Amino acid sequence: MRSRSPATQGWARAPRQVFFMIAIVDYGAGNLSSVFKAVANIGFPSTVTSDPEVVRSSQILVLPGVGAAGDAMQRLQQLGLQDAIKDSIRLGVPFLGICLGLQLLLDVSEESGEQPCLGVIPGAVRRLPKGLKVPHIGWNQVKQCVKHPVFSGIPDNSEFYFVHSYYPDPRDRNVVAGETGYGVNFCSVLAVDNIVATQFHPEKSGLQGLKLLANFFGFAHQKARSAGAN
Repeated sequence: MRSRSPATQGWARAPRQVFFMIAIVDYGAGNLSSVFKAVANIGFPSTVTSDPEVVRSSQILVLPGVGAAGDAMQRLQQLGLQDAIKDSIRLGVPFLGICLGLQLLLDVSEESGEQPCLGVIPGAVRRLPKGLKVPHIGWNQVKQCVKHPVFSGIPDNSEFYFVHSYYPDPRDRNVVAGETGYGVNFCSVLAVDNIVATQFHPEKSGLQGLKLLANFFGFAHQKARSAGAN
């Protein structure tokens, strides 16, 4: 039986002695409070910010989001966040994208026409196939395609909560860490180097979602610690 509410067990909470600065990017694209609360629930302090200088100085970066790609990119540009996010990723800052935050990593989205995105990951964001109930809302399985620290302790084919009408289609299949089927098999978890991103909402996915978030921040703290030692 899946859990739909935060739990107090099932993962190791954050070590109390060392924290790195976590910035949750606020560009007016929703679900900020649920992400902030989920991160706090697993024991990590974070800052919600729309300040590009705070983003640049962060040691771990989270880009959540719901809504249209065109509106999101316009807001990122207006706030000066587009270059700050890309620079942080290029410098190796651990990055978590959630839902629209995954899609914006790609080159272009079919949503809002041919909408240019951040262009961090080669590929396109495509409309879910015709004939399906769209948006895709609800619980669906994630098939783990590779071993990655974010999947630690999470059974293969666990269910997570989705809300989307478009899906990411990265050009390089090696970046696809998890797949989900809904009319088409699509990338539901993307992972490469310092980047992890999910098409589903881990903050709304009960115990397994919180476990995945805890795994990501453990992975991110290790990377940030290693970067600080160099």
